[in-house]
Amino acid sequence: MSLLYNIGDWFTLGTGNTYRKIELYSMDFSDEVDLNHMKIFGSPFGGPIAITKNLNEPKKVGVNTKPVIYIFSSSGKLISKINWNSGVLLTMGWSDSEELLCIQENGIVLIYNIFGQYQHKFSMGQEATDTQIVDGRIYPSSQGTGIAVMTTHFRIFIANNYQDPKVRFLPEIPKSVLDPTSWTVLIEDRKTTCLIARDQELFKVKQDDNICTAVCISFDFEFKAIRFMSVSYNNRHIAIYTNTGILWLGTSDLRTKYCEFNCGRTEMPKQIEWCCDIEDPMKADAVVITYPSILLIVGINGDSNIYTYDPAIFLIPESDGVRVLTNNYHELIQKVPKCVTSIFGINISEPSSFLFESYRKFCERSHQSDEYLCLIMDKIEIAVDECIKAAGYEFDTETQKSLISAAHFGKGFIHGHNPDDYIRMCKILRVLNAVRKEDIGIPLTINQFLHLTPAVIIDRLVFRKHYSLAIQISKHLNLSESRIMEHWAYHKIMYDNNDNEIVQKISEKFKDPLKLGISFCTIAKRAEEVGKTKLAIKLLELEPNQSLQVPLLLKLGENKKALLAATQSGDTDLIYMVLMQLKDQTPLSKFQMIIREFPLAQNLYKKYCSLNNITALKDIYLQEDDFLAQAEMSLEEALDSHIKLDSSLLDISSNYKRAHKDIEAEICDDHRKLMKQQKTLEEKYARAFHGLSLHDTVRELLVLGDLKMVEKVKNDHKMSDKHYWHLKVEILSGNYQWEELEKFSKSKKSPIGYEHFVDACLKARNINEAKKYIIKCREDKRIILYNRAGLYEDSAKLAFELRDTQSLINIHNIVSLTNENNLISKIESLIASVSSKK
Repeated sequence: MSLLYNIGDWFTLGTGNTYRKIELYSMDFSDEVDLNHMKIFGSPFGGPIAITKNLNEPKKVGVNTKPVIYIFSSSGKLISKINWNSGVLLTMGWSDSEELLCIQENGIVLIYNIFGQYQHKFSMGQEATDTQIVDGRIYPSSQGTGIAVMTTHFRIFIANNYQDPKVRFLPEIPKSVLDPTSWTVLIEDRKTTCLIARDQELFKVKQDDNICTAVCISFDFEFKAIRFMSVSYNNRHIAIYTNTGILWLGTSDLRTKYCEFNCGRTEMPKQIEWCCDIEDPMKADAVVITYPSILLIVGINGDSNIYTYDPAIFLIPESDGVRVLTNNYHELIQKVPKCVTSIFGINISEPSSFLFESYRKFCERSHQSDEYLCLIMDKIEIAVDECIKAAGYEFDTETQKSLISAAHFGKGFIHGHNPDDYIRMCKILRVLNAVRKEDIGIPLTINQFLHLTPAVIIDRLVFRKHYSLAIQISKHLNLSESRIMEHWAYHKIMYDNNDNEIVQKISEKFKDPLKLGISFCTIAKRAEEVGKTKLAIKLLELEPNQSLQVPLLLKLGENKKALLAATQSGDTDLIYMVLMQLKDQTPLSKFQMIIREFPLAQNLYKKYCSLNNITALKDIYLQEDDFLAQAEMSLEEALDSHIKLDSSLLDISSNYKRAHKDIEAEICDDHRKLMKQQKTLEEKYARAFHGLSLHDTVRELLVLGDLKMVEKVKNDHKMSDKHYWHLKVEILSGNYQWEELEKFSKSKKSPIGYEHFVDACLKARNINEAKKYIIKCREDKRIILYNRAGLYEDSAKLAFELRDTQSLINIHNIVSLTNENNLISKIESLIASVSSKK
């Protein structure tokens, strides 16, 4: 079936190889730009185009030879202009991150962004600088974007990644009086390889090899020199052009020849580029060759097609086609995908073609729609999938709509159809159509879109300052907007001069930074990098997470604000970090004054000093007049060294008094007095008293029998009578001085009662002495004390006198465990007597 729908620019190169030309944009360059005298360097993936005057044209005497580099979008919109003021420019090219790499004759590579802003430069080595460069290549490597240069001595130096340029040289080719006639770069097994032609000779030099290799390829036609070589975008295929106009096509390893084609022209072609397969990027079935006013397309089977153009024709290779740029048009040559030929091809009877025709007839309200539909009901799913897939390969929006509508029409006849692919394609097409518009000028194919990923495309839009479109695409694809917003903020910081307005605009945009996933610290850091310190500080104040503020505040020298943020965060490690840096950078007096304003930080610093720097801690207490802390610290030090204790107690007591701690001060004074007395006692008795407490000191004196001194110490230190009586009873009973104990008990009324006397006697196992003191105790205690002493008969008599039946029963229970039957009988009779009287 022939639909004659949108196939006017299709052409074939042999059986099954259909190609098409797609007009991307109508170009309207400024008057300064005439491609007839220019050379262009296009970036793949619909990237920018650098245009400058032809560097190989002879220079006019007396005319400024410094070139001007114009950077346009793919739609012809001028982005920037570079007035070249450096060395002799040899060639240029674009990196995978859309940076313009300019190679000079002296081996220096200068890097600019798409806005013509200088980024940095590097050298291809001292030897390259000394011997000068004659030519250069910029190529995609396994590590990024690589650069290869050839010196006047025909040595080749490479750097496989311009962002981390590690320059290395490749093996030399054999010496000869002849100069190389052509050379190119390709990647084999992830290693950079160069093919160098010298008339009929061909040499291969490879990274990490020590010698070059001579390569022999067979030609059916005679020739004298290889004049041009071109490697495909995927590094799988190579085209070799001779001085006789013979084109050799084959694999890049030169082992397989596809064909030889006589171009019928002996002049040097301007460019030769491979047209890779749109559905299989590893395949390439044709090359595109340009001469002045002529564009020749040759298939690998030897078929060809020729087009006439304006004299200025330039090719930009893509991963799935070739872009053609002239003064008036920007076109894309690509192989027509199979799904598209299945729908729009001539004499096609595929299900997708019938579905598309059915939809057209349905729109015309024709009954033929049902007839076409009935033919493919068993293959309706395949037809729908092909319509969806074909829509992605189209640039014309009306064709896209027709194909998508046909797919929508067809999926209505599929029970339980999964619409995910349909929805996904609709979203992708909206994004592709948006970035292809002339004001954006990025003519991506769907394969390029999927290869780059939406995140990279959004980054490229952001870098071009298309913030609104980037945000819309992010929302449309459910991606984060944070990177877009941050870049917008960076742009404001770079180019706006009013700090207050910048802060106001940024704060209005980032009302909920946590939800957006944006950190004001990251933005403030960029402000600091460009020298706007005050703006950075203002932006940091907007950061809700204090812990993120601290490092940058310290870097900006805002130590006090950093300490405030650290204390508000509650992160002790962060506070310690600020304190240590503040201490190192600030005079001690000022440092101490600052931390006094932050109690948490000061307390942490005190803790640090207590473990690492006692002297510094003392200085803090002195400066703050913290007498209590001074007293406690001095006391702790004195206790660690008993030798200093007596001499330190006076100062400790004084600090306690200043801190209004009178009780502690009095204790210190008493202890100092006790220590003096202990010193006297040590001299008198020649035994150790130092370090003993008041209790132990009096105890020792009682043991020694120095009652006079005991009385003095007791009175001097206001020892209570209870304390003293307890102590003396313990000493006398322990020494079995029963008479002295009895005299002592009768000296005056005991302040501690007589139970302690009983306990002391029982401890010494003297029941008779204990009995003397039991009768002096209260009646309610006597029964218990008699029982404790084992005087059960006395206990029972007392209980009988007191008519205490329960106590008698308890005594009976205790005695029942013994064999004293007489005592048991007496107690039982006492119990019976008490019970009968009740």
